[in-house]
Amino acid sequence: MAHRSAGLIGRRLLLLSAATACGLRGGHAIPPVPHLDRLAFRIVRNGSAIGTHVLNFVLVDNGLDIHIAVDIAVRFGPLVLFRYTLRGLEQWRGDVVVHVDATTNDDGTIDDMRADRDARGLWVQGSQAPRYLAPADALPATHWNMRALDGPWINPQDGRLFHPVVQRVGWDQVPLGDGRVEPAADFKLSGDVHMELWYNAARRWSALLFTARDGSQIRYELT
Repeated sequence: MAHRSAGLIGRRLLLLSAATACGLRGGHAIPPVPHLDRLAFRIVRNGSAIGTHVLNFVLVDNGLDIHIAVDIAVRFGPLVLFRYTLRGLEQWRGDVVVHVDATTNDDGTIDDMRADRDARGLWVQGSQAPRYLAPADALPATHWNMRALDGPWINPQDGRLFHPVVQRVGWDQVPLGDGRVEPAADFKLSGDVHMELWYNAARRWSALLFTARDGSQIRYELT
């Protein structure tokens, strides 16, 4: 989920709650639902766990609902220095997004967005975006779907439209939350968004990395 500098995790610490390439890129079908109908990441800041990002996938008639929950708390001893939460819903019918909504509490600042499809396309509005008709190839920056690398991003925090520049870097051995590693394709994003995303050979989202404004490294580790 995209912020101008990092992603969905907000303005203060820029903690996220994501070009043409060969191999994994291409195709227009919805990627397969992950094993156990769930993607769950541990969010790590400079080696310390600070939260979770969980997507639950529900198959419905002719489509898919994705329920998204992000919870972050940066602590100093017993004190919470920064807190971030996001609750969102992304709905697909066939191979198109028909509805997205999300509400974010970014350490006390409330943001929201909503998108709904009609005959003309996907209409988006949010706390930082007056209502607009999204480009036909725009997708929510929820990162689970590799198709989003092929077009503009709709920020699920506040509705803004981003145009990341995507570069395929190569294959890496990506660390997972249980200590294992898996091979995954590395995509480096620049322009409106600065981060790296990894997807495995099955097109499953495997990892995310970016540098926050304070210089700390933020990594998503799949659990």
